[in-house]
Amino acid sequence: MPERPEGTQEFSRLWQAFMTARLTLGLVLVVLQAGLYVSGSAQSRTLMAICLAYFLGTLATRLFVRPRHLGQAFNRAWGVLIGLDIAVFSGLQWLQGNNLNYTPLFALPVLLASVLGSLRLALGTAAGISMLLLLGTYGLHREAPGEATPAFVQSALAGAGYFLIALLANQLASRLASEGQRARLSQLAATVQRQVNELVIESLPDGVLIVDAQGLVRAANPAARLLLGSPQQPLRAAMFDLKTQSAWQTLLHLTRMSMGTGRAQQAEVTIHHPGSGPRRVLARTSLAAPQGIAQDSLCVLFLQDQRELEARLRTEKLASMGRLSTAVAHEIRNPLAAIAQANALLDEDLSAPRHKKLTTMVSQNTKRLERIVDDILNVSRVRGNDPTLLTQHIHLHEQVHRIASDWAHQSGRLAQLHIQVETQALSVRFDADHLRQILINLLDNAQRYASKRMGSIQVHSARQDRVARVTVWSDGAPMDASVQRHLFEPFFSSESRSSGLGLYICRELCERHGATLAYHRTAQEMAGQATDGNAFSITLPLTESTLPDDNTEAPWQPSLY
Repeated sequence: MPERPEGTQEFSRLWQAFMTARLTLGLVLVVLQAGLYVSGSAQSRTLMAICLAYFLGTLATRLFVRPRHLGQAFNRAWGVLIGLDIAVFSGLQWLQGNNLNYTPLFALPVLLASVLGSLRLALGTAAGISMLLLLGTYGLHREAPGEATPAFVQSALAGAGYFLIALLANQLASRLASEGQRARLSQLAATVQRQVNELVIESLPDGVLIVDAQGLVRAANPAARLLLGSPQQPLRAAMFDLKTQSAWQTLLHLTRMSMGTGRAQQAEVTIHHPGSGPRRVLARTSLAAPQGIAQDSLCVLFLQDQRELEARLRTEKLASMGRLSTAVAHEIRNPLAAIAQANALLDEDLSAPRHKKLTTMVSQNTKRLERIVDDILNVSRVRGNDPTLLTQHIHLHEQVHRIASDWAHQSGRLAQLHIQVETQALSVRFDADHLRQILINLLDNAQRYASKRMGSIQVHSARQDRVARVTVWSDGAPMDASVQRHLFEPFFSSESRSSGLGLYICRELCERHGATLAYHRTAQEMAGQATDGNAFSITLPLTESTLPDDNTEAPWQPSLY
């Protein structure tokens, strides 16, 4: 027989049902004996006392005994429940004389043992009751053997009936327990599946709507609410009607067409809310089966933002272009080096100014091609994993000051550049060559768009709480929104002479060291007044091992040129 664990809801209901039946039977016995005593049919106070005691015992059991399985064999719980019933019913049967027959009451303890116990316990209980009936019959008719035969046959038939009750009741209880267990497992699986489905739908980047035949949206995931709503009127209601907004009429028409034809529909829809730009959405429908009798069919509407799709396609194209460009760059590098060397040798043999101008032009364009090739190859290099990068430490402020100063001297921008770094040394995990590559690239970009005024390019390095931040600022004009959106994408550039890989490489190098690179528009003091400009900030996290004590790091002095 399957295990019926204690404390389950089904077992508790069975237990309470049996305890209520025992309590009701006890009350009936008390009323019966009281009626017989009052009418004069029976004058035995002993029977009245037994029935009253049984009623009080069943009441105490109903109130104070917790549901529990009876087990495989006779035990204390069996004695409290079934043994008490057998003893009481046997006493009533022996003391009643020939007035009443209490043997049908023995079916209750047999059912108790069959349902709340095991088959062995149920058969043992039936056997014990049968023996008691046979012994009781023998005791009543031992002086009249001729009259005892029918009584013995009746007791034997009653015992056989109890055996059948025990067997059938136990088999039915076992089957019901198995069915209940399977039902619970199925319900648990259905609940888990429903929760998983809800979680998946909630996290889908595509919108999902469940719409009925009247155009009422029964459910919508966050992506769908974001696509259908507007910044002025975001969707917060649990259910809403597609007929209420003119921007949703195309979606309503699509769902009705799908329900009318019984086939899935697909169309590109433009959702336009007043005060906001149009949104191009690819809408697809799918019909769901009715959930009950006389229930309307539901239409599941899938919404895919075309902008996200185009962004993914663009990313895939960029990745393919990157792989192709890397292969091409490897093939170009050797012939390019040969061209540069041949041009240098040719320049040594030429003296005419016109020829010198041509070799200079070839040299400039060769160097430009070399820079583009190096940028493309750097993209593949920064994608690799080098565990030694996370173990290298540098003094951040000292390195920033040195790199910025070297760049100013080499580019002749000493007057434009203003460097402001903390004098307290700060050790961080970063590769020095990578930091130089990042800062040189950011400074070159700043120089390209900055004015010629003093302090138009600024470098700041400071510790802020548990992070360090290095900022390269210039007083350039604000960036266009379309440029800012694709600023860190590979091969994107607002200039025709740029490879569009500089900022992408800088961001990749920062992320390899656990740092971040971000752009923001901010104001800095220049010539005594606040001036808006473009800033690129590198944020480096400080771990416990990189946080210096106040007295362990000595201040450093910037080198003077």
